Amino acid sequence: MLGTLILQDKTISFLGCGTQMYFFFFFGAAECCLLATMAYDRYVAICDPLRYPVIMSRRACAQLTAASWFAGFPVATVQTTWIFSFPFCGPNRVNHFFCDSPPVIALVCADTSLFELEALTATVLFILFPFLLILGSYVRILSTIFRMPSTEGKRKAFSTCSSHLLVVSLFYSTAILMYFRPRSNTSPEHKKMVSLSYTVVTPMLNPIIYSLRNNEVKAALRRVIGRTLSPRKL
Repeated sequence: MLGTLILQDKTISFLGCGTQMYFFFFFGAAECCLLATMAYDRYVAICDPLRYPVIMSRRACAQLTAASWFAGFPVATVQTTWIFSFPFCGPNRVNHFFCDSPPVIALVCADTSLFELEALTATVLFILFPFLLILGSYVRILSTIFRMPSTEGKRKAFSTCSSHLLVVSLFYSTAILMYFRPRSNTSPEHKKMVSLSYTVVTPMLNPIIYSLRNNEVKAALRRVIGRTLSPRKL
């Protein structure tokens, strides 16, 4: 993105488009699974705290993380290989700011109905299914929090979940809006704006959202804001 903005070169090679699409699918699927894994971690920490060190051991964490990353490999390989095995004809302009499957499929001059069925299945498996797991985890978490007798315990539990819940809301609200709406109801320009949210805005906000739970980061941010807002001494 930075290279395009600086060089003002909006062209991309056929191989470059395929590579970009592959890693978009890979990291997208992996992120969905990682967010579900993090929701499970918070579920165990709040709903079963005494067994947390046993359930979420180093080995279990490593296995869940590896499984989340590996999940991106088959979907990226199958989707990208299948798309670029189609014949392309007509204009070679991708009506998008990166090589996503819908705008690239629009350039194919062949029957893509079977691929679109597979893409819908992959979307359900890697977006909707992890989202339902996260939703189920937070239903149990909220139920446990509301049964806590102390206000301090509730505050700490909400603090544990707040950053992850915010990231999940930002990521899934735009991803579901993008991939689960009928094509006829969405203009290309609207799709670009939605894509911009979950490909650029959300990843940019992630470090800020997670690091603001750190007291030292909060104190540093207050000092910066204080210096900015206070009048300069001559």
